[in-house]
Amino acid sequence: MHRKIVVAAMASLLGNTATFADNHQIEEVMIVGSTEDARVLAGSGSVIDNEQMMIEATGDINQLLKTVPGVYIMEEDGYGLRPNIGIRGATSERSARITLMEDGVLIAPAPYSNPEAYYFPTTLRMNSIEILKGAPLLRYGPQTTGGVINLVSTPIPDENAGQFDLSYGQNNEMNMLASYGLRSGNLGALVETAQRRSDGFKDIDRSSANTGFDIEDYLVKLGWQGERQSLLLKAQYSRENSDQTYLGLTDQDFDRDADRLYGLSQIDKMDNDHEGYNLTYRLSLTEKVSMTATGYYNSFSRDWFKLDGGGALVAAANEGDAYAEGVLDGNEDIEGLRYKHNDRQYDSFGLDLNFDVDLGAHQLSLGVRPHEDKMDRFQPIDFYDQINGELVYVSTKRPADSDNRKESAQALSYWAVDSWQVSDALAVNLALRYEDIQSERKEYADPGRLELKSTRSNKTDQWLPGASFTYDLTDHWQVLAGIHKGFSPLGGGAKENEDPETSTNWEAGLRYHGRWFVEAIGFYSDFDDKTEYCSNASPCSNGETSGSFNTGKAKIAGLELQVGSSMALGGFTVPLEMMYTYTDATISQDNVVTGFNDGDRLAAIPDNTFSLRLGLESSSGWNNYAIAKYTDSMCVRVGCNNNGSPYENTEEVFVLDYISRYSLTDTSVVYLKVENVMDEQVIVARQPDGARPNKPRTASLGVEWSF
Repeated sequence: MHRKIVVAAMASLLGNTATFADNHQIEEVMIVGSTEDARVLAGSGSVIDNEQMMIEATGDINQLLKTVPGVYIMEEDGYGLRPNIGIRGATSERSARITLMEDGVLIAPAPYSNPEAYYFPTTLRMNSIEILKGAPLLRYGPQTTGGVINLVSTPIPDENAGQFDLSYGQNNEMNMLASYGLRSGNLGALVETAQRRSDGFKDIDRSSANTGFDIEDYLVKLGWQGERQSLLLKAQYSRENSDQTYLGLTDQDFDRDADRLYGLSQIDKMDNDHEGYNLTYRLSLTEKVSMTATGYYNSFSRDWFKLDGGGALVAAANEGDAYAEGVLDGNEDIEGLRYKHNDRQYDSFGLDLNFDVDLGAHQLSLGVRPHEDKMDRFQPIDFYDQINGELVYVSTKRPADSDNRKESAQALSYWAVDSWQVSDALAVNLALRYEDIQSERKEYADPGRLELKSTRSNKTDQWLPGASFTYDLTDHWQVLAGIHKGFSPLGGGAKENEDPETSTNWEAGLRYHGRWFVEAIGFYSDFDDKTEYCSNASPCSNGETSGSFNTGKAKIAGLELQVGSSMALGGFTVPLEMMYTYTDATISQDNVVTGFNDGDRLAAIPDNTFSLRLGLESSSGWNNYAIAKYTDSMCVRVGCNNNGSPYENTEEVFVLDYISRYSLTDTSVVYLKVENVMDEQVIVARQPDGARPNKPRTASLGVEWSF
């Protein structure tokens, strides 16, 4: 392994992507860098680069991440609007257990108090996606168990340039990305918009209403580069209107028509707005020391107006309750249906200050991040009756108690990372992180918030050490290993006597670099107290929909395998990328309090995932690609393998996508994409509130133009 490649990967991990000799390098922090950098890390990582994103032509983050080892996806709506992403020991419910960033900045709605990803950045406007696992992830946080996902936005180009990408397909599905960048001396600017819409692939009983979405996203960047310093301002705004519901189907109704929605969901709707501002200042203090300071503010408001408690009707109908089935079908009248405005405002802000120090063999990263976030929940409930299959408004209840509360968190983080090139063959990464968190919840008894009903608070501080290394056995073979402490904050609803989830995480593996790239990594996470976040979207295994639930001791172990190459076949080039992950995730000790037993499967983690990306590229400019993705069944609640219920696990899903691209000129491409070629639909989720399908076969045509 060439030493210069290893050092480059270290510099990328330390976040020092600004090269002051290059007047055009004024972009955001990247945590991994390129695919080549990911393949020499003293840890494990992956990069979904711009080429893959263009080829796969998708705005669905789920489909892209299904090609990454060690990542678990539980689909929900078929479009990736509300992703459920897990990584290794971090389970996937609402992506709450991973550290989610955009351009190195925390981007979950309230990363410490309410990390559930009801907001997720528009994937369509991203330039690349980085995934970091193992001990080096301690540079970032607060979630340090499974991994970090950093979405990298479109950079300011080196010269005046623009791009336009438009696709249109079935169900009036449209994806459009347009951007233009300017350069003048040391100044640069970029304006960009991403637009997505669809009428949806589902049909509502007794209604012609759409079941799709409409998304607008706008981005502006302004940058200045001096001889030893740079300044970058980034402003983003997005809005989403989607006709999405929590209500799924009974298994029997799913078998009849997976794309059906009950009439009870016809008024369900999500409205949300997000705005974010980052200001990044970089200064080269000396030839050996540089500083990066990023101030950030994100605001997210959403109102998901939807049926509350529909899951009870689905569960009863699954057990043979004829009345419950009649209510779902619209054949039975019912009074007092609750439709809740899940109306919440999130704010997060902080300052990330990092110093990179070059000591030759030692590359140091030293930093601090004060951060605050908060959530304001004010959720009125509308009552409806169903009469002769129609919904009739009755009254509105003003918010009180758990529907009328505030949650907040204050956190102070420190980190020290030493990437040490011990010899030409041995590279060591030593990391230490400290998290000090104070959280608080206040519930109010009246809409005017004059009477405080209850309060709770929690204080947590954790030291999180980690170490990892790579060693070059030969020019082609490399071994790696690492250990680190994992940590997951409890959130704003934590009580004083509750302890956060912690774990010890190991990984070890072998890499081969040559004509083929092969990587095999085993991982193991040992939990003293595995904890679930409870929400309406992902109820805990005890049925609770708020707070957290400790399921006891657990272990998550597995194997990740990657194989990649590019081969010549006649006059064609055949790129190939294959991924496989095996995971064993179970309770590791009987627990009389929770009722769980040794061997009970954990929720939201599949035993097996697999993907294959295969291309056939020609010099004529006509390129064809097949992408196959497989996800095994998952438990919805802990112990589904032992309780005998057929309604507590999802089904395995295999999907094949096909893309054909043809270059009209050096700057323009037309393409055809067919998703789910075999039109295979199964139960990919049972949360929230019933069985839910993946997206059916969908075809679209698109055009790309660079200018």
